[in-house]
Amino acid sequence: MTGKTLTIDPITRLEGHGKIEIFLNDQGDVADAFWQVSELRGFERFCLGRPAEEMTRIAPNICGICPSAHHMAATKALDDLYDVAPTPTARLIRQLEFNAFYIEDHYVHFFFLAAPDFVVGPDADPAERNILGVIRKLGKEIGARVIDIRKKNREIIRLVFSKPPHPEGGLPGGVSRGITADERRRIKEIADDSVAFARSAMDIYKEVVLRNKKNLDLLQSDAYQLKTCYMSLVDENDRVSFYDGTVKVIDSNGKALFRFDPKDYVDHIGEWVEPWTYIKMNFLKHIGWKGLVEGPETSLYRVAPLARLNVADGMATPLAQMEYAQMFDVLGGKPAHHTLAMHWARLICALQAAEHNQIIASDPLLTSKDIRNMNLRLKRVGIGCVEAPRGTLFHHYETDDRGLLTKINLIVATQNNAAPISLSVKKAAKEFIKGGEVREGLLNRVEMAFRAYDPCLSCATHALPGQMPLLVNIRDTGGRVVRTVRRS
Repeated sequence: MTGKTLTIDPITRLEGHGKIEIFLNDQGDVADAFWQVSELRGFERFCLGRPAEEMTRIAPNICGICPSAHHMAATKALDDLYDVAPTPTARLIRQLEFNAFYIEDHYVHFFFLAAPDFVVGPDADPAERNILGVIRKLGKEIGARVIDIRKKNREIIRLVFSKPPHPEGGLPGGVSRGITADERRRIKEIADDSVAFARSAMDIYKEVVLRNKKNLDLLQSDAYQLKTCYMSLVDENDRVSFYDGTVKVIDSNGKALFRFDPKDYVDHIGEWVEPWTYIKMNFLKHIGWKGLVEGPETSLYRVAPLARLNVADGMATPLAQMEYAQMFDVLGGKPAHHTLAMHWARLICALQAAEHNQIIASDPLLTSKDIRNMNLRLKRVGIGCVEAPRGTLFHHYETDDRGLLTKINLIVATQNNAAPISLSVKKAAKEFIKGGEVREGLLNRVEMAFRAYDPCLSCATHALPGQMPLLVNIRDTGGRVVRTVRRS
């Protein structure tokens, strides 16, 4: 083996920057592997001293991929901080926007980041393994429909919260504008189109994954299975919920461990620091930190679409429920530990979001003018929680008696998943890199292990100036770098 440097383009289809360290033994097999985040998060520090109500405008700038999730978590944290409940109409408008965001976000990941591995193939030329390759395989019509459905749902976000990239409009106790009768009709049209597209996207998934033996084998491969606990928001009927609910946790066998109000998250979630990464790793406090291990004794949990479906007893809408049942039938029951099944679960969640917006569009309360509860009372601590597309998201604010921030803690979905992602990368590396054989397609299979989580490192960590190429260093047992894959 030589120290030759390989340049692989395109980049890993990941939001943010990180690297993977793979250590080989004397036989050229993988002895260990680490998923490292090399960026530093700073939002909790540079927002201190600001008025708390500014967080709904600042938080969306944490990430250009999931700004609505941070905006909504911040809005709910302010509800709690000011001890005020949003009006029923404001709650509907918030859910409408959040569902629209879910739809456009999940299709960005599936078609732009995930689909190239399945539609074009994991071993395809990297120049082809991208969204353009997907369009060439599936046809221009599919590409146009993806763009159109994202555009329409971003129209809803713009309508109610001013702009899709970094929305504004959530206020403590409500929202900044209401919905007119004409706008309701347009919203209903978009929701109907979104349900139709969601069903088409599901058909595409089944065709390119379930009916393709190579892809189905990858989906069911031991390389992409990880036995952890799972965490998600659920509603009062234990169904999948995006906007609100209680947090439910199950163990690796599917047994319910506990559930808690999001305001009590500090009693249940621990944050662990490792010296080789800037991202904190979360664990279940009542079990304690056991390290990067899977199985019955693990204290690690996963969030994100597959976790939602594992934790819940079902979906909240009928078409999504049918797909939910089929998924677990194919995967052999609950909980499903198939990491690559997150893509399937992601499409099911997008379908529920579209169906729910159909329901909201028909609710008479949507056009009420009662859009804000002004009965505000500062209580100095506020915690907001939503089920972001990538998983459970917490915003925790504390203020002085003037409402200026004295403490901020954000636990984002990718942070919840950080330790399982590292384990998933290691498991895939051990399966695919053997005898010193390192091919681009094999490295891509390792990347598929973390790509399924749709990790967002701009959310989970932050760097100044934020420029870091992704590196894969392959080392021998003496720690010497024998090969470097640089993605810049």
